[in-house]
Formats: sequence, structure tokens, C-alpha cells
Amino acid sequence: MNLVIDVGNSLVKLAVFEEGILIHKEVVELRLVLEGINTLKEAYSGIKKAIISSVGRLNKETIKEISSYFDVMILDSNLKLPFKNLYKTPRTLGVDRMALVCASVEQFSNNNVLIIDAGTCVTYDFITANNEYLGGAISPGLRMRYKSLNNLTANLPLLESETPKSIIGDSTNSSIHSGVVYGILKEIDGNIEEYNRKYSDLTVILTGGDANFLSKQLKSSIFANSNFLLEGLNYILQFNSNE
Repeated sequence: MNLVIDVGNSLVKLAVFEEGILIHKEVVELRLVLEGINTLKEAYSGIKKAIISSVGRLNKETIKEISSYFDVMILDSNLKLPFKNLYKTPRTLGVDRMALVCASVEQFSNNNVLIIDAGTCVTYDFITANNEYLGGAISPGLRMRYKSLNNLTANLPLLESETPKSIIGDSTNSSIHSGVVYGILKEIDGNIEEYNRKYSDLTVILTGGDANFLSKQLKSSIFANSNFLLEGLNYILQFNSNE
């Protein structure tokens, strides 16, 4: 069994995999990460290895304690990856993007794959059927767009995400929803269309915190998988353990 530890700004995703299958997932606050891991250690005594992503947000004492429980792997640019990385600045490639590409290699080998991660930012990552990672794009995510309208203007309110009833907003609130939601949907659909023009047999994966909200409203054909990042992290752990 493997334990995947995906550290965010304030929350940590913990996932247990057995023979490549996700059997347990939970989210804990960063300050409670050791408590959550101890609970999983007791519930799943078969966990032997762990991988930590975004390690910079965990202090050395926490990492040391986790390492006393399991054989721990830290995700960084020095790890061997199952694809050819053609990114011009490979050391600046986010570990989350590495993991997403690895998941596509495992699950959609020999395909042209575009992975779209709709979270704090919307990231686009493309890997060819020849297993070459070319790069992608980064743009503001859904919440970032709502917050920027509130933070950078004097009078616009901060709203929660909501599906617009019409592209024509008939109030300030409905206009914001229309601009933000239709804007991000048109961006994603437009990017998919552009990749489809250049690459045949394109497989598109949508993941991230806003994947479910957006997937039902996109016109493009996609695979929605909220666990894609966790699956990629587990695959990196397996891939390096077998080296």
C-alpha cells in the first residue's frame, strides 16, 4: 500500500492506494496532517511507502516524523519521470503539473493528451503520443477571477460561483457571473479546439476543484476525473520504486 500526501495552502489531501487502486481519500487541515496520517497508519497497516507533494509547506519536524513511519519520497524535479520533458525551464515546472502528466502517461499512453486542471489557476499541460511533454498554459482560475473583480475595483461585490441563467446579465451580480463563468468556459473550449486543430485523436482530461462545476457546461468532449492528480502522484511513487 502507498500513501499519497498532497499539500495545499491550508488543506492536505491524503490518499491510500493498493495495487494502483485508490481505496481511501480524505482532506485534513494542514495543522492536523500528522493526526490524519496517524489515523490512516492504524487503519491501513499495509502502508509501506509514501510520497509528499508541495513539501515546502511542511516543516522539517513533520517530514521527519512521517519518514519514521514510511519510506518517504519527496516529489521534486530531480525524480525520474516516465516522459521526455521538453519544457525549457524544467526545474520551474510545478510538481502538480508533473503529477498530472504522469497520470496521463499511465492511463492514456500513446495518445495526444491535454490535461486541464481547474483549481486556483487553470493549467493546461500537453503530452504527445510520442511521450513528449511540450508544456501548456497557466491562467486565472474561477475563484481568482471573482476575487480580482472585487479586489481591483471599488464597487463590485465578491460572489460565490454560480451558473449564469443567461449570457446577458441583467444586474451587476448576474453580469459578473456571466463574465466570469462564460469567460472561463469559452477559454477552455477555445483551447481544446485549438489543440484539436493541431493534433489528431486528442484526449482531454479535466480535473481540479472546479472540474465538476465546469464539466457539465463545456461543449467539448472531455474525461472528468477529480482524482487525476492523486493517481499521478501514486504512479510517480511506483515508477521510481521500480527503478
